[in-house]
Amino acid sequence: MGDEFSRIARYLAPLAGPEGLGLTDDAALFTPPAGRQLVLTTDQMLEGVHFIPGDLPALIARKLLRRNLSDLAAMGATACGYLLTTALPPTTDESWLAGFAAGLAQDQAEFGIQLFGGDSSSSPTHISLSATLIGHVTPGAALRRNGAKAGDDIWVTGTIGDAALGLQARRGTLQDKSGFLTSRSLLPNPRMGLNLSGIAHAAIDISDGLVQDLGHLCKTSNLAATLYVALVPTSHEAAIFGDAMLETRLTGGDDYELLLAVPPEAATALRLACGNLAITKIGTFSSGQAGVTILGPHGQAMNFSTAGWQHF
Repeated sequence: MGDEFSRIARYLAPLAGPEGLGLTDDAALFTPPAGRQLVLTTDQMLEGVHFIPGDLPALIARKLLRRNLSDLAAMGATACGYLLTTALPPTTDESWLAGFAAGLAQDQAEFGIQLFGGDSSSSPTHISLSATLIGHVTPGAALRRNGAKAGDDIWVTGTIGDAALGLQARRGTLQDKSGFLTSRSLLPNPRMGLNLSGIAHAAIDISDGLVQDLGHLCKTSNLAATLYVALVPTSHEAAIFGDAMLETRLTGGDDYELLLAVPPEAATALRLACGNLAITKIGTFSSGQAGVTILGPHGQAMNFSTAGWQHF
């Protein structure tokens, strides 16, 4: 590959917005929209941990952006730009970076964001990537994890467990004849653009697994939650595997769907705000010791070996 500056000029500078100053300065200049509160989030992806060697670089780039966009979606924010950090081994082929930049460009166009700047470096053996997304929200309107109230219902968007099964398909441990599960693992759909302020009391995106992320809402809101397994929305492709993959579906993570605390009287408003996006009630919050009670199809208590993805 060429030197650092030629790579930046060829592949990344064309992605930069005015704030990035052509990627020729040490920092970007960004003027937030008037009267808005900034929302910042960052996430990383490591080869062999968050993506498999051999995954298409364009899909890696898009998933890197979408993981962060999902965090903005969970807070009800509008995205405007991002900072990018890459560390590539010397053996990385130039075509890889070209594909990576093409993926960034595709999702920049889809989500209306631009590259503000970042950093590039080398790595001895594996690819390391991170992105910091910058968004904005009406002051005081950001959805937090700690706002759930006793009596709120628990809702989720989309279907749960597809990506976890898709990862197993990519590793060759189960069959995905339609390719749907694999696609959900490779390319999540952040639920941007939902106006849930004044409807939901709290929100989180499901990255570490439904059970674990619901536990985060319980802990920060100091509430108990009851999760009804029979109500959790499951795609046709995931349902084929039945109860044998239930724990994987509920704890595997990478769904990037929204998990919401919504008062019962706001159910109609929630459905209207979600439009054509599927939204399903799966449980309730109540006062009590913070934690998640999982009830099976016949009302029996269920316990899993893990609640979700462990970062350490």
